[in-house]
Amino acid sequence: MEPNKLDKGPGSGAYPYTYYGNNYGAGYGYGSAGASESAVQRSFQDYILILRERVWYIVVVFLLVFSSAVVYTFTRTKHYMSTASVQVFRRDPVVMQVQGVVDNEIRSAEDLNTQVKVLESFAIVQGVANRLSSNREDLRQLLAPYDKNDDDGATPDPAAIIFRNRKIVPVRLSLIIQVQFTHPDRIIAAKVANYFLDEYIAHNSRLRIEESMKAVDELKERAEQQKTRVAEMALNLQAYREKNNLVSLDQRKDIVTEKLKALSTNVTQTGARLKEAEVRWKQVQERRTPLTALLDLPFVSGQQLIGQLVQQVATQKILIAQLRERYRDKHPKMIEVVNSLAQTEQELNRALNTSAAMIEADYQTAVRNDAEARAALTRQETESLDVDRAAVEYTNLERDLRISEQLLQNTLARMKETSMSSTIETQNARIVDRAAPSRKHHSPNIPLNLALGLLGGLALGTAFAFFVAYIDDRVKSSFDIEGVIGLPLVGIIPEIKRMEQPDKAQIAINHQDKQVAEAFLALHSSLRLKDESKNAQAVLTTSTIPGEGKSFISTNLALTFAAHGERVVIVDCDLRKPNVHKSFRIENLKGVIDICAGSATIEQVVVKDVHPNLDVIPAGGRAKSPTQILNSKGFEVMIADLRKRYDRVFIDTPPLAAVSDALIILPLVDGSIFTIYFNRVRRKAAQFAARRLLEVNVPCFGAVLNGLNLAVSGYYYAQYYDKSYKDYYIKMAKQDPDEPDAR
Repeated sequence: MEPNKLDKGPGSGAYPYTYYGNNYGAGYGYGSAGASESAVQRSFQDYILILRERVWYIVVVFLLVFSSAVVYTFTRTKHYMSTASVQVFRRDPVVMQVQGVVDNEIRSAEDLNTQVKVLESFAIVQGVANRLSSNREDLRQLLAPYDKNDDDGATPDPAAIIFRNRKIVPVRLSLIIQVQFTHPDRIIAAKVANYFLDEYIAHNSRLRIEESMKAVDELKERAEQQKTRVAEMALNLQAYREKNNLVSLDQRKDIVTEKLKALSTNVTQTGARLKEAEVRWKQVQERRTPLTALLDLPFVSGQQLIGQLVQQVATQKILIAQLRERYRDKHPKMIEVVNSLAQTEQELNRALNTSAAMIEADYQTAVRNDAEARAALTRQETESLDVDRAAVEYTNLERDLRISEQLLQNTLARMKETSMSSTIETQNARIVDRAAPSRKHHSPNIPLNLALGLLGGLALGTAFAFFVAYIDDRVKSSFDIEGVIGLPLVGIIPEIKRMEQPDKAQIAINHQDKQVAEAFLALHSSLRLKDESKNAQAVLTTSTIPGEGKSFISTNLALTFAAHGERVVIVDCDLRKPNVHKSFRIENLKGVIDICAGSATIEQVVVKDVHPNLDVIPAGGRAKSPTQILNSKGFEVMIADLRKRYDRVFIDTPPLAAVSDALIILPLVDGSIFTIYFNRVRRKAAQFAARRLLEVNVPCFGAVLNGLNLAVSGYYYAQYYDKSYKDYYIKMAKQDPDEPDAR
């Protein structure tokens, strides 16, 4: 058979393999794993697969939760709820126009919420418990369902039971508050709900009366204190009045003011007189020499005596002039007239001197009068200021007395109003609906509990499944291989059960398991899709940990290539635990160790034609220092010689997590294949091994998932395996080999 006729692509033959995810090598670098971790993201289908694989976890948790909900629902004691409603007034009813001591006005949502909290308070609960305690039968019915639940034999607290089972619900956008009480006895439930409303209204009334009486007592005490204070202030005011001679403050202020006005007027007048007298006195001083010059002053010449004397002098001078015409100067008449003139002039001079003295005296008098007037005005102003200062203090004392008296009157009036209003019964709320015994139990809510059990079971089951998936970090899905480890998935090998190792190692040609044989054909086709793997002559196979089937993959893949007409050799380079010779039932006496040591040649150790086109070079025993052998020049020469002799050289190496033998060989090959066993190796270990493999600048053709459990293959690899495929393999097995292919 020609090789090109047997080279079938993905999906050829009975194995419907298609590459998962990207094309081979897309998104993956042969020398780096950096991009591989973010190249593939977990999709919604991956989460569905997680749930499908762990569906029994979900079922078990669901059954536990749902059955618990059912048992709880149908074994719980039935409780009945009764509801009573009360309307809270926005403000208290107005019987008298008197301000209350307790402000119950509802102005905002906070005020309404305050009333709700009052209803919820333990004081109301205790009041309801006291009302029930007054009736022994009601108290017994309240406690009856809880007596049998008390393990220590103590009597349950009625207030605690009421507090636990009551619920206060304000009705939205209204001033109505609902009181709900739940109890196994529907009659008691209704009674307790009604008791809540009665106690709430009574509590508010008691509170108003208590606060009012307390306010009356406080106002009475304050009134007595205020009376004492008013009396003290009145005494202080009287003492101040007597001390400052303020018997009649207003009259004294009027007298002082009138005096101040008169003195001010007098000062003005004396000042004018002083100026006038000063002017006259200055004029007199200026004209005293000669003395007759004073006659030029009108206020001097206008005097009667001086005027008469001046006239006499003039008359006598005229007479002298007339007589001089008749008589001589020594004439007796002339002498008499001259003597009379001289006497008159003397009298005039004396009158002028007297007038000047009088003017000076008037000036001095004006000066004294003005000084005295001003001094009196100053004294009166000082007295006026003293009166004003005393009036200010007096006014303050008088004002404080009036305020204290008014405050005393207001306190007494408020005390009387409060005392009167406390005796008037008003309510800040009214009952809208009284509670009636309920015909239908409130709890348990069977539909709700079953729905919660159903949804809760599914939710907890799903959460538990994801939790199990989270803690289970073994490699299972293609996402684990491509998204976490960072290698493309090139092949999947189903799990083989109850088969000896040699048969497993040659299952690709013995056809004991058609699915596995077809899986290796698909792997062969995948490797021939790309030039790197198609033209690769030396291929290394390794794994993360022992037991992942790397030797199984190496032998069957080599047999598959050999069956397609290529000259193939398998080299067992696992010098620590050689395994290839067991797979083909051959001896392990000579092999790689001897070739590298130079004690044998390839022709001497190779086992030829183990199968058509397939030769095997065993390890030749176990080496004490395998790394020295693999690093030797002889090993490089051996690989180079094998490249000349064979089309394909498959090298089986130890696991990467255990030793570094594979990394030593890797630079001598064209590429590698990473074997991963399904649900065995952990993601971190496989990721670490894959990174070490990719750090060497040698292509990694991809990962082969070995040992896939077909029971769960549908969860992760439904696109690869299906029940219909199994039926197809059975038909193929029954088909006559000589029958022509019907495809």
